[in-house]
This record gives sequence, structure tokens and C-alpha cells, in this order.
Amino acid sequence: MPRHSLIAPLALSALLLGTSAVAAPAPARFPADRLPEDEIIYLVMPDRFENGDPANDRGGLAGGRDKTGYDPTSRMFYHGGDLKGVIDRLDYIQGLGATAIWLTPVFTNQTVQYEPGREIAGYHGYWPLNFLDVDRHLGDRALYKAFVDAAHARGLKVYLDIVVNHTADIIQYRECRPRGCLYRSQADYPYSRRGGVRGEPINDGFTGLSGQTPGNFKRLTRSDYAYTPYVPEADRAAKQPAWLNDPRFYHNRGESTFEGESSQLGDFAGLDDVMTEDPRVLAGFIDIYGRWIDDFRVDGFRIDTARHVNPEFWRAFVPAMQKRAVAAGVTNFHIFGEVMNDDPAILARHTRVDGLPAVNDFAFHKAIVDVVARNKPTAELGEVFDKDALYEGGPAAARRLVTLIGNHDVLRLGRTVRSANPQADEAELLKRTILANALLLTARGVPALYYGDEQGFTGVGDGDHDSREDMFASQVASYNANRLIGTSATTASSSFDPSHPLYREIAELTRLRRQEPALRRGDQITRYETKGPGLFVFSRRLDGEEVLVAVNTAAEPRTAQVQVETASTDWRGLRGQCAASALAPGAYAVSAPAFGYVVCKSTGAVRPNARLP
Repeated sequence: MPRHSLIAPLALSALLLGTSAVAAPAPARFPADRLPEDEIIYLVMPDRFENGDPANDRGGLAGGRDKTGYDPTSRMFYHGGDLKGVIDRLDYIQGLGATAIWLTPVFTNQTVQYEPGREIAGYHGYWPLNFLDVDRHLGDRALYKAFVDAAHARGLKVYLDIVVNHTADIIQYRECRPRGCLYRSQADYPYSRRGGVRGEPINDGFTGLSGQTPGNFKRLTRSDYAYTPYVPEADRAAKQPAWLNDPRFYHNRGESTFEGESSQLGDFAGLDDVMTEDPRVLAGFIDIYGRWIDDFRVDGFRIDTARHVNPEFWRAFVPAMQKRAVAAGVTNFHIFGEVMNDDPAILARHTRVDGLPAVNDFAFHKAIVDVVARNKPTAELGEVFDKDALYEGGPAAARRLVTLIGNHDVLRLGRTVRSANPQADEAELLKRTILANALLLTARGVPALYYGDEQGFTGVGDGDHDSREDMFASQVASYNANRLIGTSATTASSSFDPSHPLYREIAELTRLRRQEPALRRGDQITRYETKGPGLFVFSRRLDGEEVLVAVNTAAEPRTAQVQVETASTDWRGLRGQCAASALAPGAYAVSAPAFGYVVCKSTGAVRPNARLP
């Protein structure tokens, strides 16, 4: 029985657009010096993608899962995916139309953390111990180089997911073992006193974190101002480089409440929070990540937990990495930070104050999920795009924001689509999911596809571990019980199906994005929006050409007359049915089917060398 037996793939485009479906052609290659906004990113968690080498499933460790971290039946442990598996599936990734691969961190991780009975493994990569090596569950440095070289040989770029804010949970506090210490503020526990304002004087002459000079931080000789931190004997040399084993290079103030100063100075779920204000720490991380550029020629960084690091660090680190990339011969090095907030003003602040070139656009994520899955007004999308001027560099900079409809830290779109529309049939759920991808791949920004979304994955519950299913045949019962979208199959069998209707439609959309420069680099203008479900229409303009995109979130066909450029007189359909001509100069009628979309291109009065304002 075909995996996608619920909806025949050859009928998919007819279902959505009223046209005949065709197989997606082989993806084109962009030149190596393409801009960040030219990329289509595919986000992979290697442990959950493909098991290319079962010999490394336990990371070379002996014992049970509490020692090796390996338990393919549990969401919380390693499952066996590795770098060899990613290499083996490059055809699949490139066939989808991706031009860049973002892997979650590959650094050597703390294998298992937390107290007995609550163990969780570091399969995700965000608990680094050795920042210079590859986790043995995934492979080794030679295999990582083989992966990067294989990707580059295909014209694919590689983004390294980096961690600066914290390390694995090694440092303990004598006052509250094993973990869970309440946050202690700088006012109540200043650096100048031990254990509170009435404690003995320490760190004479240290003027605080704002004095970010080597001389000032040399006066910070003791770390017992808030708690008494120590490193267990067995872990004294656990971290690499060696300077990371010194408690003086950490804040040591207890658990973050993610409010106020604790957002930057507190421990993130017990993880050791690095004192990034210290110039020695800044120099150390510049050296660490500069080596990854030198050794592997990676093409960009995604920065984990970027908002929890002080702005001064990023203002020095980012240009240092850009300079290092230029020296290594890497062009258009793309850096974007994780700022998990859906307020465009807060996102923009981290580009203006922190100097981050781009961030993940969680405002777009919220809007697209609200509009497509939760039947909210399409005007919510317009509100997000209206605030593009807030970013450092304005709307042009917004084209380099990394947009998403899902990732490893949020609910799968498929889960929200299904739960928010309990009366919908499978055909409608598929249409809604494709509609979200159509927005992602035609709107401004750098689209990041999350592995498994193209196979209709729907996640399990509300936790991050729930949205990290296996692409290879899974042994996790809760994953395999999911009802996927667009298929009758489950994750109990391998999910690399290029004939899945979502895979096929996304491949067509990525082909269209590569084909039309305006969809990557064009200015974006909202043309039409509604106060409820219905049409959202926008133009992408570049060098005198105009591409019009109309998405319809309503359960019935919708038509609207929208403003276009007066030079846009003649039109043709790139996806779906489009009127051949404007009604009058500057006025065009556009129609989209229920839960469908159309993409129209002006063919009249093209001025190849004129950039519209």
C-alpha cells in the first residue's frame, strides 16, 4: 500500500491549484557566492535523521543507557542517527530543493545529565563539553569534514549550530546539591562580598561586569559571591578547551527565571552559564569557532540562546567571525541568532543593540501558525511585515531573517493544524499544511525547512522532545502512534519518501523560489489582507519585475481586486490560474481556491536594469 494512499500525489496540484501535477525537476545549483537570502535551509537533528553506522550508536561507551545515552525506544535518549546517515541522504535533501544544511550542534556532549530516575541524554547537541571535537555518537572530525566536503561538492552550504551561553552541567554549588539553586541577584549578592552584602570582602577592585577590560576581570579572583561553586573531582578536566573548567569563567548565580538580569546571568535549566562579559571568554570563543571555520570552511553559524548573552560579546564576536570567514575564503558568511520571542520589536532589538546580522523570525512563525492553522485574521501576517523597518538595515535586512513554520523547540505545524481543526478531513489538513509552506517559500526571509515536516510529521505533545521524531524506522511508541498528514504510514517505517505529496509540493515551491529572483531578493509589499480567514496577497518586486502571491485561508474560493504596479499590465501564472491582464493600470483581479494559493508574474513593461524604490 503506498505511503501516501490517502491522497494520490498525481492529483495533488489539481487539488490545490486546478493544474496538472508534474514531477519536480532536479534542483539547480546557485553559484558559491550567492547571498544569504538565496538560501533554502534544511534543519536536521542528526541523531534522529538516519543511522548510517550502527557501530557508533553507543558513542564508544559501555554499560546501560545511563552510561551510553543510547535507548532508541525513549524520546529522551540517543537513537543512533549520525553524520554518515546525513551523507547517505544528501540526494533526498537536495531533491527537496534545499541549498543549505543546518545541523544541530555536533560537539562532544555530556552524555547523560540530571539525577537518577530523571536522566536525559544529550542527543540534541546543546550540552557541550568539548567544543573542539565531534560527539562520538555522531562520528568524528574526519567524518564531519567528509560531510561538509560532500555537501560543498553538490553546491550545498553548511551552517554550524554554535553554543556560547552555556556548557554542560558540571559545576555544582555546595549550598544546594545536586542542582536547582534559586537565582541570587547582583544587588543581594554583589561580587565584592562573599555570600551576601554582609559577607567578607572579596575581589578587591573589581568594578563589575560593565568594566569589560582584562585588568578589571583579573581582579575577579573568587567565585563564591552568590554560591560556593566547585567542580567534582572526576570532572576537573571534563571540558575542552581547558580554560572552560575554571569556575571563574561562569556566573554561578543559580537558576535563571528568564526575567530581568537572570535572563543573561542565570543557569539555563542547570547548565553552566558562561561569563561572556570577561574578555578572556570572548577571546576563547573567537578562537574556538574560528577554528571550525578554518578547519571545515563552514558557511555560517546559527547561534543558540543568543538572547541570553550580553550584547557587547556579540558586537565583538560577530565581526571577528566574519573576518575569519573572509580570510578562509568563505563568501557571504551567514550568522543568525536564536531569539525565541514573537514580538518583532524584541527581535529587532537584537539586531540593533547586539549587532546580530539576523535572527530566527519567531514573529513570522506565530503569525503563519495563527493564520493557517488557527483561522486567525490574515492581517496578522501584514502586521509582522509592516514592522520590518524596525530591524537594523530595515526591510532589506528583514530579507535575511531566517523564517520557519517549525523547528526542534516548538510544536510541529502538523500537530497544531490537526488539533485546531478537529472536524477537518485529511484533504483539508494537507491543504492547510501546504499553504503554510507556500507562504514560507514565497515571503521575504530565508526559509528554514524542519526535517520531517515534508513527510507530514505531527509531533506528540507540548515538549521539545515530542517534535524530534526519527526519519529512520522509529522504535518510540508515542512517535509511531502519531497520525501523519498526507499519508497512511507511520514513523515505524523509514520516512524518506520523495513521492509524499508534501515533499513533492515543497520541491515545486523551492524550484519556483530558485527560478524567480524576486522571491528571494525582491522588496515585499502587502497588497490585501482580511479581518478573518481569507486572502492575504503580497508582491515581491525586483528590477522592474513583479511577482504576486495570493494565499487563501478560507474554506471557499476568494477573489479580490488588488493594487499592483502600473507597469504590470500583462500576467502569467507561475502556480495556479492567473488572469492574463490587469483590469486597468495598477489594478489586478486575483483568485485563489479554498485553502489554496496562486503565484502570478507580470510580463509587461519589464525594465531589466531599474530597481524599484
